[in-house]
Amino acid sequence: MVCRMCRQDRLTMYLDMGFQPPSDEFRRKDQLQEPVVYFPLQVCLCENCGLSQLGHVVAKEKLYRHDYPYEASTTATGRRHFEVFAADVTKRLDLKKDALVIDIGSNVGVLLDAFRSHGARVLGVEPAPNIAAIAEKRGIETLNEFFSSDVARQIRDSRGPAALITGSNVFAHVDDLVDFMKGVDHLLAPDGTFIFESPDTLEMVRNLEFDTIYHEHLSYLSLKPVVAFMRGFGMDVFDVRTQAIHGGSFRVFVARAGTRPVEPSVGRHLRAEADFGLHSLGTMRAFAARVEKTRDDLLWLLRELKHDGHRIAALSAPAKGMSLLNYLRVGRETVDFATEKSTLKIGRFTPGSHIPVLPDSELLTRMPSHALLLAWNFADEIMSNLAPYKARGGKFIIPIPSPRVVG
Repeated sequence: MVCRMCRQDRLTMYLDMGFQPPSDEFRRKDQLQEPVVYFPLQVCLCENCGLSQLGHVVAKEKLYRHDYPYEASTTATGRRHFEVFAADVTKRLDLKKDALVIDIGSNVGVLLDAFRSHGARVLGVEPAPNIAAIAEKRGIETLNEFFSSDVARQIRDSRGPAALITGSNVFAHVDDLVDFMKGVDHLLAPDGTFIFESPDTLEMVRNLEFDTIYHEHLSYLSLKPVVAFMRGFGMDVFDVRTQAIHGGSFRVFVARAGTRPVEPSVGRHLRAEADFGLHSLGTMRAFAARVEKTRDDLLWLLRELKHDGHRIAALSAPAKGMSLLNYLRVGRETVDFATEKSTLKIGRFTPGSHIPVLPDSELLTRMPSHALLLAWNFADEIMSNLAPYKARGGKFIIPIPSPRVVG
């Protein structure tokens, strides 16, 4: 296997999270007897360019073409994030009325809806058929395809060049990044901008956010390898903005070389990565050791609670939470049920462990003593919404960066 950015074969594994099913493979009751396929979840460091990445790639059709259950708009925090994103970028880039904005991996169209409210023409590219259908019902024109250089040519032939191309939590999901960027290069107007947003590996390692690792996330992006990769397409990273969402993300601004001045933020972020030793195998192996200790501490806490007769529910069922549960190898012997507000998951069963997913309201109806907060990145909003649970004696377990009980 070679690095998906620099194409060198200097990959060294530093973290092994075992064999796991895809984290978004929630099953209906009638599917529970079907075989579960497990894939290795191992993270490697490219010792040439510094990109962290999975050593095994699950076919994209398996991940996204079968009942994909992720909706980008289930929290107020998430919706607000996209509204501010569109407002800030529209103002900063001085996007004109009717400018063409294309969102790759557009999900249900939340970001595009925000750009449309500022007068842009919008088009989504979304590979999951069920999610694309939801976006269409919301009035967001969506092309149900995996983005590629061929798809980019089709779009440009029919609509002309794009002033802005965005990709929120999608660039890290792409295996063939070379073809992806060939598509961006072809579709983008000469003075256009490509912006992607992704979890920041610097924050993942600093804050021990290892549940960010699952099969959809093929690359664990940092700025150093991204800057070098973009230069290969005649493009500059001209700005980077840190974002609080998803436990710490970055928004990376890319344009053709020389069309925009490179902001000081780029140099600052590169220095922060270098000072931390982010691209060092020693740093990443130390991270892996901390991950294993946190796993053991959380497992001990859960087992101790069960031994003492407590009942535990999993609060929310994001993909990262499924990665965590499968890494712990816990199932219904430990977690009684999971709750969700997404109708795409309610009534189904979690990947691998087959824990039933119930509506959020069941937390108050069934009143388990402890709720394992798997969407810890939205902890403040979720705990505020569930103040009655805490008032009745319920306690929250926050697993990341180290297990702690709140309440």
